[in-house]
Amino acid sequence: MRAVQVTTLEGPEALTLTDLDEPTGDGVVIDVRAAGVAFPDALLSRGLYQYKPDLPFVPGSEVAGVVRSAPEGSGFAPGDRVAALTGFGGGIAEVAVATPDLVFALPDAVSFEAGAGLLFNDLTVHFALRERGRLAEGETVLVHGAGGGIGTSTLRLAPVLGASRTIAVVSSEAKAEVARAAGATDVVMLQGPNGEGWKDTVKELTGGRGVDIVIDPVGGDRFTDSIRSLAPAGRLVVIGFTGGDIPTVKVNRLLLSNVEVVGAGWGAWWMSRPGYTTTQWAELEPLFASGALVAPEPVVYPLDKAGEAIASLENRTATGKVVVTLQ
Repeated sequence: MRAVQVTTLEGPEALTLTDLDEPTGDGVVIDVRAAGVAFPDALLSRGLYQYKPDLPFVPGSEVAGVVRSAPEGSGFAPGDRVAALTGFGGGIAEVAVATPDLVFALPDAVSFEAGAGLLFNDLTVHFALRERGRLAEGETVLVHGAGGGIGTSTLRLAPVLGASRTIAVVSSEAKAEVARAAGATDVVMLQGPNGEGWKDTVKELTGGRGVDIVIDPVGGDRFTDSIRSLAPAGRLVVIGFTGGDIPTVKVNRLLLSNVEVVGAGWGAWWMSRPGYTTTQWAELEPLFASGALVAPEPVVYPLDKAGEAIASLENRTATGKVVVTLQ
């Protein structure tokens, strides 16, 4: 089979396209039509992720395709359309294997390209809003990095889960267009070299009250202003640090304003709670099937450009979800 490999820890540009033996195992064997890429793939390609697989390895952890074979009792059969999580790699290849509990029926309304980009982002955001952010009906959600995969997922999911308003914070007009297309109620542009000015705009938009939830996959310099932008009893949900710097919290701000900063480590959560991802998909799948929740059209790269696809996340030029096609 054709697959992409990380052979040296020199970044996404050093990925190589090669022929490998097909994987074996007792899980669900999938003929991969498309594979999603995520920010951890960029970190893995430089040896900077907390999980450090031995070289060489195949990156990519989310796929969409057709079941070739499945264990008895798994609930899947040859020919089924599925999306799946493959663990910490093995996804950007023509054939992948996943455990049955991480394989999900893909509605006919969702293309393989879109399906390959759903799981990481939508299940992460579902967890962040439902479990950690405790989103309530009628609340306002602000999201940083709103033109990226997590950002657009938040803008799509938050209204379906009860939010009455979504505020997108972006760094360019191109990303603003992406955020509007994803359903943002309001779009706020970062200003100046350090992204100043957005906090005051948000205060004006909310009549001085602030927002109920901030979804932050970026971190960096804007973190303190995110806390200041919360309404009383507001929650800042930390998802990641694509901005590079890991911020610190002065807890007196939490005390004085009666606000919270909470982490949303979806992977650590579901790995210690068997069946959790299945319950998430049980809520989301009918929404996709009915059209109440529309899967986004991703940015698509061919297999031989997989390194460029991953690099677009590292250099933050990506808008929306990025996937690689294999067939």
